[in-house]
Amino acid sequence: MKSIGQILKKFDPVKDKYISREFQSFGIYLAEELNDYKHRSLYIKLAKTVHRSILEKALSFVSDSNARNKVALFMWKLAQLRKGQLPPRGAQAEPRTLMWKLKELKAGKEKNE
Repeated sequence: MKSIGQILKKFDPVKDKYISREFQSFGIYLAEELNDYKHRSLYIKLAKTVHRSILEKALSFVSDSNARNKVALFMWKLAQLRKGQLPPRGAQAEPRTLMWKLKELKAGKEKNE
């Protein structure tokens, strides 16, 4: 059994406070890297909902730049990467979107003929 002193030596109240899942840890990491600890809940939410590779690409883009406002640059790059993101496998397209794309394809074929 560990003594109270041993437990307290390992405990870091800044690092371990309210973090129980991996995505929470990554969200805090994003907030620290962007020097925006005030909005850490936003980064935790992003880490939970957005794919990790997209967040890492946006973060590497920002860390390589010498921008004054890294948070704004991060959000801009994140929006750019999310626009290019494909829907998940097995997801059904909305009927309006699907019909619009079919009409667009038919119009393109008619122009080529």
